[in-house]
Amino acid sequence: MKETEHVKLAILADVHGNSIALDAVLRDIEDRGGVDGYWILGDLAALGYDPAATLARLAALPNVRIVRGNTDRYVVTGERPPDAPTVGAAQTNPALLPQLLEIEQGFIWPQGYLTATGWLDWLHALPVEQRLTLPDGTRLLGVHASPGRDDGPGLGPRASDAELADRLHGCAADLVCAGHTHRAMDRRVHDLGGSSGAVRVVNVGSVSNPTDPDMRASYALLDASAAGYELSLHRVTYDLGAVIEAIRRSRMPSGPAAWLLRHFTRKTAS
Repeated sequence: MKETEHVKLAILADVHGNSIALDAVLRDIEDRGGVDGYWILGDLAALGYDPAATLARLAALPNVRIVRGNTDRYVVTGERPPDAPTVGAAQTNPALLPQLLEIEQGFIWPQGYLTATGWLDWLHALPVEQRLTLPDGTRLLGVHASPGRDDGPGLGPRASDAELADRLHGCAADLVCAGHTHRAMDRRVHDLGGSSGAVRVVNVGSVSNPTDPDMRASYALLDASAAGYELSLHRVTYDLGAVIEAIRRSRMPSGPAAWLLRHFTRKTAS
């Protein structure tokens, strides 16, 4: 895809090994006329029931660009979330042991699964960002959490303009798309030290596990030409009962499986 052409992109994030939700989003994109390419903004496999098949679907998308998320890094490197209890802390306070075990199971299981299916090296090679100049000259930056980072507080609706400006400082982009917070957002941030002007920051939400009041899968469509661009957020309903059944049939460890079942059961009851 040349940067001077008309460009239609679908931008997705936080699939989290949920191939049913991903398939629903991909069908919705096709129903809307399809796209020229896909950007996938991290957190692809971990904390889901179907990590390898999800990666296979994503890797096979046409003109796809993918960045890593923090959970992708945890799967590959063995690192853990900064707020996760350590073994030493659990030894001192045994009440932390169930949380420690659940987190370890949540990342060790997909690590073994992706190693056995040949996807771990692919996951390890993902970059932390993607960039593209749109036909009208708009500089697009895709990240998982924020420019230069796959973790941290990210770019979400709960952040103030000052906090967003700080996280975007030096991003060298006019349009920044992210995921990570699982909360969709579309805002403009003006105070960037007077050097970059206003930046439009869009959080595309989560394909698998949105945490805002609208619990449907979330993604964005970008349609760009020399005359400018349009970006729209979309929501997709998918079969939560099928997801629950897939979790129950999977060989996920009991800790993360129970967490997922609580999450999706709560969604079906809402």
